[in-house]
Amino acid sequence: MFSPPTLSTHGRPQAFANAYRQVGAETAVAAATPHGLVRMLFDAYLDAIAQARGALRHGQIEVKARAISRAVRIVDEGLRACLDLKAGGALAADLNDLYAYLATRLTLANLRNDETLLDECQRLVTPLRDAWLEIGHRVQEAHT
Repeated sequence: MFSPPTLSTHGRPQAFANAYRQVGAETAVAAATPHGLVRMLFDAYLDAIAQARGALRHGQIEVKARAISRAVRIVDEGLRACLDLKAGGALAADLNDLYAYLATRLTLANLRNDETLLDECQRLVTPLRDAWLEIGHRVQEAHT
């Protein structure tokens, strides 16, 4: 007798959860506006910092290193890569310098297992994210 294949999550629930999150993230990215994509980068950066802090507090050095590496990639390959240094003038140049500084401080936080450096990196980005959210609200209001 033929029985249809079944999908078992036994022994691999984490793999299914990761796949589900990946599909959700890809869907959100595909539907996002350029403004929304930058907001998502800021949120992912702050999430990576929080994960690194938690892992550091629990002695999970490998998890901490992956989270910090993710934060550095978000800064370098996401936020910094979005900058138009020619058209953006002094603001883009200042952000470029800030992002370079963040990458350096995050690397030091990783090497030194230093939570205060993680706190600094969070404090430097939180006002940018908040301002970016406010700009988004104003843009939405202007289009409605």
